[in-house]
Amino acid sequence: MEEKEFNLVEHLTELRTRIIVTAVVFFLTLIVAFIFVETIYAYLVQDLPTKLAILGPSDILWVYLKISSVFAIAVTIPFAAFQIWLFVRPALNNRERRVTLAYIPALFLLFILGISFGYFVLFPIIMSFLVSLAGDLFELFYTTEKYFQFMMQMTVPFGFLFEIPVIIMFLTSLGILNPYTLQKSRKYAYFILIVISILITPPDFLSDVLVIIPLILLYECSVLLSKFVYKRSKVNQTVI
Repeated sequence: MEEKEFNLVEHLTELRTRIIVTAVVFFLTLIVAFIFVETIYAYLVQDLPTKLAILGPSDILWVYLKISSVFAIAVTIPFAAFQIWLFVRPALNNRERRVTLAYIPALFLLFILGISFGYFVLFPIIMSFLVSLAGDLFELFYTTEKYFQFMMQMTVPFGFLFEIPVIIMFLTSLGILNPYTLQKSRKYAYFILIVISILITPPDFLSDVLVIIPLILLYECSVLLSKFVYKRSKVNQTVI
């Protein structure tokens, strides 16, 4: 009994250490990103026809922190995944260790790809559509807080949503998921993705459709990748 309690304390201590190390990396990256945030800000607003307005001295600080946080999250994701891998490594066999370690770079790349998709594809289309609704009836007045709040809404969620294929492949490789379960759960997954798309987009039909379609495609890609991983794992087991 005492040995079990000791092991539990050891595991909790190690988990706390991993969390602290990850938090330190996040805050250090946040500080570095904040140092260069004006350059990043200038790049993000370079195509705007006018300068953004602020309604109070705290607005620009809020925007700078938001921008810096996104960069800090992007850098921290693979590091956090590596810390998780180090924590669970003793419970994995050699094959599982190699498999799980191989997914870590993909987490970072897909997060960047998701943000890029939101920023370079969805954000300009939805922004242009919403601006066109104003026509000659309204005078557009861009505030820094509202503009970047909308931009973050169109980009950051996709950084996390684009991680879905890697997560599903990872769970499939460990035997927790399989493609047949994903196929049976397709209608429930679609419903959840539709709800997510409605929550993260402005209240207009075009925005919802433009977000729903890539999310459904992501899920279908995840099913195909799960099939590939599942079949390969079965072949490996047969060979062994």
